[in-house]
Parts: sequence; C-alpha cells; structure tokens
Amino acid sequence: MNRVLNAPVFADIPKTRFVPGPPGTHITIRGLTKYFAGWPLYENFDLDIPKGQIVSIFGPNGCGKSTLINLIAGLIPVDAGDILFDGKSLKETKIGYVFQNYREALFPWWRTIDNIAYPLKLMGKTKAEVDRRLEALVDSFEVRFDLNRYPYELSGGQQQTASIMRALAPEPEVLFLDEPFSALDYEMTLFIREKLQEVFMQTKTTMMLVSHDLEEAVYLADQILLLTKRPTSIAEILHYSDSRPRTVSTLSEPSFVSTKKRSLEIFQREVRK
Repeated sequence: MNRVLNAPVFADIPKTRFVPGPPGTHITIRGLTKYFAGWPLYENFDLDIPKGQIVSIFGPNGCGKSTLINLIAGLIPVDAGDILFDGKSLKETKIGYVFQNYREALFPWWRTIDNIAYPLKLMGKTKAEVDRRLEALVDSFEVRFDLNRYPYELSGGQQQTASIMRALAPEPEVLFLDEPFSALDYEMTLFIREKLQEVFMQTKTTMMLVSHDLEEAVYLADQILLLTKRPTSIAEILHYSDSRPRTVSTLSEPSFVSTKKRSLEIFQREVRK
C-alpha cells in the first residue's frame, strides 16, 4: 500500500509495556505522540503528574503547553500513547477545565447560575444536591454579583469566576487551567489566584496550570514543568515548596526568587537553542 512520504505511521510503532509512575503519581503519561500536518509536536513523551499538587507548565512559544493539557483532558485526540488517572481511564475520571477565553466558555443563552449548575445536572444530581453545592461555591468565592444575570451582562472577571465555579462544581479529581488569568485585569487576577489557593488547600485537587507569566507559574506551583521547543520534551522539572497560603511577601522570599531565576535560566536556554 502506498504511503504519503514522511507521514507518521503509528501502526508501525511497537506497543511497549505500560510502566506505572512512582508512588504518589496521579496522572501517568507514556509514549504520548501527537503530529500536526505531519510534524511532531510530542513524540514518545512520558510524564508523571503527582497527586494533590499544582503543576505549572511553562515553555517557549509554540511548544504546545495548552495542547498538552488538551491532550490529557481528551479535548484533542492523541496519535499514540497511554494516559491514566490513578490507573483509570479518562472516562472513569472526573475532571474540570477552565478555558482561557471565558466569553466562549459559558453558554450565553443560559443564566450564569444555570451555567455553573450544568455539570451537576449532567451527573444526575437532585435539585437539593445542586442547590447545596451551588451555595457552597457561592460562599467559597464570596460572590457579590447576580448569578441570575446572563454571562454577557457580567464583567470579564465575573465571567471567569463563574467559569471556575462551574469547573469546580462536580468536585473534580483533576482541574485543568489554560491561562485563566490572561484576559483579566490585575485586581481580578490577584483575587482569583487567592481563591484557587484556598480551594486547593481545602480539597488538594490535582491541578495543571498553563501560564505565560513566569511569576504566576512559580507562585502557584508545587512543581514547574519547563518544556523545550518542538518536538517538545521536558527541559526540567523544578520543585517549589514554600508554605501556603502564598502572599505578596512570598514574592521576596529567597526560595521564590531563586526558583523563578532558575526557571528563567532554563527558559532562556531553550529559547536560544
């Protein structure tokens, strides 16, 4: 049978035995492969994401940061490889996803409160269960705006707050955040950063955060996953263990400064290659 020249042929890749991650691993990725227009973005990519930690993803432009979490979350199909969550498939795992573009993430024909409740109704929760969960989320995020309004009647920060509340509504095992602060003003960014920290401290939900802001990536993370240019591999994984809640004073702590400095050095090294 004729084949297109240089096109990847995944049927020819031998299937290797799946190797579990070390104790404490939540997401195990083995042999992840993804091609676009015949060119590799990820090829035989392996990664272990720890349970109950926030992992920030940072790297050169075009290296596939958002694509990586989209592949893990099942929003983009993989060409080859295995992804397991505590040994389970994606279909057996509750996930939440916060998109960068909040304007397109919420259904404009539904009230904001109905948007937030949507995943709970999909799960078949009773009205009483939905109401209890919504009340808890409203209290947690100290919501002061009218959730009975439609999304387009809210500010950008209010819409993104609603998007995060919706992602957290089903109490996900893993929460993916794709540059959730990039379209927000600084005041709202600080507010949502602190709320995410509070949620994390209360629930220990595994989180994967894509960010283009190095300070933000380090500030929120337990691990910083630094990527190379494409075909993308892991440049280095840095650990950052300052206690939470992290505050403005964290930014001047020697451990924060040194971790940010090392992250920047690795980033610049990869960009210059």
